[in-house]
Amino acid sequence: MEILNNFISSASGFVWGVPMLILLVGTGLYLTIRLKGMQFWALGHAFKLIFVKEENAKGDITHFQALMTALAATVGIGNIVGVATAITFGGPGAVFWMWITGLVGMATKYSEAILAVKYREEGTNGFKGGPMYYLAKGANMPKLGFAFALFTVLASFGIGNMTQSNAVANALSSQFATPTWITGIVLLTITSFVILGGIKSIGKTTSFLIPFMIFVYLTTAIIILATNADKISDAFGLIFYHAFNPIAAGGGFAGAAVAAAIRYGIARGVFSNESGLGSAPIAAAAAKTNDPVKQALVSMTQTFIDTLVVCTMTALIILMAPIWTTGGSAGELTLKSFEFFLGDYGAIVVVVATILFGYSTILGWSYYGEKAFEYIFGEKSIKIYRVVFVSFVMIGAMMELKLVWNFSDLANGLMAIPNLIALLILSKIVSEETNRYFKEK
Repeated sequence: MEILNNFISSASGFVWGVPMLILLVGTGLYLTIRLKGMQFWALGHAFKLIFVKEENAKGDITHFQALMTALAATVGIGNIVGVATAITFGGPGAVFWMWITGLVGMATKYSEAILAVKYREEGTNGFKGGPMYYLAKGANMPKLGFAFALFTVLASFGIGNMTQSNAVANALSSQFATPTWITGIVLLTITSFVILGGIKSIGKTTSFLIPFMIFVYLTTAIIILATNADKISDAFGLIFYHAFNPIAAGGGFAGAAVAAAIRYGIARGVFSNESGLGSAPIAAAAAKTNDPVKQALVSMTQTFIDTLVVCTMTALIILMAPIWTTGGSAGELTLKSFEFFLGDYGAIVVVVATILFGYSTILGWSYYGEKAFEYIFGEKSIKIYRVVFVSFVMIGAMMELKLVWNFSDLANGLMAIPNLIALLILSKIVSEETNRYFKEK
C-alpha cells in the first residue's frame, strides 16, 4: 500500500507541477485578454443577475441555486486549511498570488459556464452539461470528453466525498470527542435525504445552507477585523511586500522564497476556487436560462466570492495573529488564529464552518460525479451512483485518508487538462457569445 501511495503521490506532484500551474493561470490570462477584462467591468452586472428569474427559461434550478450548488463545492476546506497551508509554506506573499488566480480565474469560470449552457442537453432526469459535452460537441473530441467524465467520477469519491467526511469527523472528534462512526452515520443519513432528491433538492438545500454558513463565517471575521483595524494595514503590507521579496526565517517560521510564494499561492488558489478544473460548469448547465452569457456571469461571481472575499478574510486574520510565525501546524493555523482573537467562540466558529463547509462540498460534488457517471453509463445508472456515493461518506469518516488525498489531487489535475484544452480551442465561441450579449444590451 505504501508503494502505491508513493507512486500516486509522485504522479500527483508531477501533474500539479509548474507546467500545470502555468497552464491554469496562462489560460485564465489569455481568456481575460480575449474578453477585454470583462470580469472587471461586468462584475456589478453579474451580481445583479444572481437574483433574476428569467421568464419561460429552460433549466432545472435558478441562477441563485446554480451558484449556491457551485459554491457548495468550492467554499470549503480550501478556504480554511488551504489558505493556512499557502501562508505556512509560501509566506504572506502567497496570498497575493492567490488573488491573481482568482482574478484571472473569473474569466476561466465565465468561459466554462458559457460553454456548459451552450452545449447542454435535456434528458429524462433534467438538463446535463459540462466539459464532457462541450469537448464532444464543441471541440469534436469525444475521447477527451470521456476521459474528463471518468476523472470527475473518481474525484467525486475522493476530494468530493471521503476527504470531506473525514475532515468533518476529525473536527468533531478533536473538539467534542464524537466517535467517528457516529459522525459517519449522521452524515450518511442527512446526505442521503438531499442527494436522492437530485439537483432540485441539492439546489434548495445549498441555497439555504451556503448563504448561512458564509454569513456566520464572514460576520465573525469582520468582527475580528473591525476590533483590530490597526493591524489590517500591516497584514496587507506583508502580503504585497513578500509577493516579490523573500521572507526570512524567524521564530518558528521556516522562511520562504518568492518562488514558494508563487507556487503555493497559485496551487492553493486553484484548489480553493476550482477555476479551470471543469467542475462548476456541470452545475451551471442546470440553470434556468435562455442565454449562456447570463449564467456565465453569475458563475463568475463564484470565484470572486470564494477567493477574493472568503480566502482574503481568512488570510488577514491569520497574518494579524502571531500564530503563523511560530511554526505550528497548517491544519490548525486558522482555528488558532480565530481563537487568539475571540477565545473559545472563535475556535467553535472555525470548527462549525469546517463541518458545514465539508458537508456542503459533499452535496455539490455528488451532483458533479452523478452527471459524469450518467455521461459514461447512461441515465439509468444514476440511482446506482447515488447509493454508492452515500455509502462512501461513512467509509471516509472512519478511515485514514493519506492515499485518498493523493489520489484526489491526481484526479483533479487530470480533470483540468482536457477542460483547459477545450477552453483554448473554443475561446472564439466564448468571445462571440460575449460580444453578442453586450451588443444586444
